[in-house]
Amino acid sequence: MLRIATRGSALAMWQAESVAAGLRAAWPDLQVTIEVVDTKGDRRLDVPVWELGGQGVFVKEVQAAVLDGRADVAVHSAKDLPSEATPGLDLRAVPKRADPRDALVGSRLADLPAGAAVATGSVRRRAQLAWLRPDLTFTSVRGNIATRLGKVPPGGALVVAAAALIRLGLAPAAEVLAPEVMLPQVAQGALGIECRSGDDATASRLTALDHRESHLAVRAERAFLAQLGSGCSLPVGAHATWVGGGLRLEGLLASIDGRVLLRSSLVGSDPETLGAALAAELLDGAGGRAVLDADGAGAPR
Repeated sequence: MLRIATRGSALAMWQAESVAAGLRAAWPDLQVTIEVVDTKGDRRLDVPVWELGGQGVFVKEVQAAVLDGRADVAVHSAKDLPSEATPGLDLRAVPKRADPRDALVGSRLADLPAGAAVATGSVRRRAQLAWLRPDLTFTSVRGNIATRLGKVPPGGALVVAAAALIRLGLAPAAEVLAPEVMLPQVAQGALGIECRSGDDATASRLTALDHRESHLAVRAERAFLAQLGSGCSLPVGAHATWVGGGLRLEGLLASIDGRVLLRSSLVGSDPETLGAALAAELLDGAGGRAVLDADGAGAPR
């Protein structure tokens, strides 16, 4: 038997069920069950994610279920994982990535009137939209995807991950934003599957689900985030794509208000080296350290 730990939202359950189905297809005799875990991020819907601690608030309790033996595998939205590895756990598989882009529900960006409200709980999305459209206003929104879809501001728009709409078969977005317009969150659209370090039997099973190109792209994006450091509270985005035989990684660092937005890209073959080099380029070559000093500390989103 193999036990999968996951959050209980509709999207998280879809993700866990897809992993379970993949494991059953690869190992027909394997019995797979799903264990639902309540997380701090799901309980405190009245508090912005970055105030709860940013990345990690949706995964810590799920990871704990694997670490203490209640489950064998943890399935996450990879964007929710902290950039640093959790002691005792290994990120063993990243299935083929879904659409990493952000989407607008309600109205297209060009159709939003001056002063229109955009609902988002992400400082990354807010900063990039403020850079593109300084005339917009913003409202915070939390909750599962169905809850958020019910909170589209009148005459405005809601920003969500395109992958969430696709996976749950929800109504199509008014507009899917190209990465050139809105750089995605690190690892957005990807799943991250962890097991206990040293659990070789489970690790071997998970290799059947791993998609090498997606995994390497996620590693590059996570290395970029890790190099920026856990003290960064600023809007951060990254997107890795395959160009020929190498990875092209684009990264973003912005001020909270979106008045300063730094973007750069590099091409390389080793994901960790590439991610670290791009972060150094933004911090030391593009003036990112001055932006960090001006805006304080926290956890990037």
